[in-house]
Amino acid sequence: KFARVKLPDVLPRFFAVPENLTPHKGLAFAFLEDVVRENMHELFPDTQVKGSYLFRVTRDADVIIDEENPGDLLESVDKSVKQLRHGAVSLLQVEAALPARVLNILVENFEIDDEDVVVRTPERMGVGDWMQLHAIQRPQLKDAPYSPRMLWRTADPEVIFDQVRYQDQLVHHPFDAFGAVEEFLRAAVSDRHVLAIKMTLYRIGANSPLVDLLIEGAESGKQVSVLVELKARLDERANIVWAKRLEQAGVHVVYGFTDLKTHSKLCLVVRREPDGIQRYLHIGTGNYNAQTAKVYTDLGLFTADAEIVADASEVFNYLTGYSNQTSFRMLLVAPLQLRPRLVELIMREADHAREGRSAHIIIKVNAVTDDQMIRALYRASQAGVKIDLIVRGICSLRPGIPGVSDNIRVRSIIGRFLEHSRIFWFGNAGEDEVFIGSADLMERNLDRRVEALVPVRDADIRTHIREVLDTYLRDTARATVLESSGIYERPDPASGSFNAQDFLLGQYSAQAE
Repeated sequence: KFARVKLPDVLPRFFAVPENLTPHKGLAFAFLEDVVRENMHELFPDTQVKGSYLFRVTRDADVIIDEENPGDLLESVDKSVKQLRHGAVSLLQVEAALPARVLNILVENFEIDDEDVVVRTPERMGVGDWMQLHAIQRPQLKDAPYSPRMLWRTADPEVIFDQVRYQDQLVHHPFDAFGAVEEFLRAAVSDRHVLAIKMTLYRIGANSPLVDLLIEGAESGKQVSVLVELKARLDERANIVWAKRLEQAGVHVVYGFTDLKTHSKLCLVVRREPDGIQRYLHIGTGNYNAQTAKVYTDLGLFTADAEIVADASEVFNYLTGYSNQTSFRMLLVAPLQLRPRLVELIMREADHAREGRSAHIIIKVNAVTDDQMIRALYRASQAGVKIDLIVRGICSLRPGIPGVSDNIRVRSIIGRFLEHSRIFWFGNAGEDEVFIGSADLMERNLDRRVEALVPVRDADIRTHIREVLDTYLRDTARATVLESSGIYERPDPASGSFNAQDFLLGQYSAQAE
């Protein structure tokens, strides 16, 4: 006979073993699966258990939407999420000792047709569960705590809006506290002069203070509109809950497009002032998520630049279906004109190089996989443009190939914080241009998502961002360099070990004192 025992998610993966049962002093833990395995007779009394083996199933988590007949998008996503538990198996991990007869039963029951998704392993499975051990109080094994810098030391809306109106403000998380975003929204909610708040939400996490503020704003009579991306991968259930809660509180909730994900990070505030209507914008590279903002590096820009906020208003009109806008003054918006504008900026550097002028591109993103963008960078390299790419994840471009990518260098930095900011810096023969935003150089970001990059028009902020990029390019402690062979190697630490994240943490902390 064959029986399957499910290890419940509600139980911890690790159980503390009493000290009197451990051979050594100190903390000791037993795996949940080992406890169950050793007590299998309790589950099957009066039965001879000949063997027990561990397996783990990973299912396809893609939410499928019928784009031709989507009907109610919320209902469609909700229905699709409920079907995920029956999704196709994308990975079946089994213990190396699992008998072939038992494996055949699993393959048949899970209706697996592709043998490549079956993996035998002698190792423990579900290594993500090991994060539970991080809760153990062992400060000597953890990074030293730090206090992020606060942008505003006041909650006075007049002070906050005045600062943004007359001077763009940049925050660099986690070195700068995410509280700046919360205070900006809180100021908008509490200020009687604010008429409207518009925001995009992609991954907002649990117990988000931003949702409570948006609800408070709606209840105070402000016009609050929020686009909640229901199709945010693995966050569909949470976003459905948030969307329903916002709607019940009177917030105007928009779900976006059936065929596009809205990945841009925008928060627009409309305020009545003595000289007329004024708009304020926060636009960032990362999600409006207070928890991930503590461990992801991201940039956010607060601005009242007339052209930029006008573009942001039109992006929200586009998202709600009330605009056929295809061009913008300052913002680069996907899927409308981000791709061609980036190619233009890359080719402008190539023109500078051909004319003997200085030409340099620095791009920091999470991934580079788009074929057209890679070819554009190859052409720029062949024209003589110096290109530095800081790519945390997958990079399909090959640097250092003679005659193709001689002038391209690629590095990845994996450190204490997850590198998540997207920065596009163009030297432009000494008149540098910098864009930050939500897009990576991937086909999905350029063609199948609503993304937004904003130009950084403040010269001091541009200089600061360039200094941050140079800091990453100096890293020898946590960086790896992509060779033309496709292999990543550690950089030569001949000049000494340098950790970019530690340096930035120290620099920002010193400024906060």
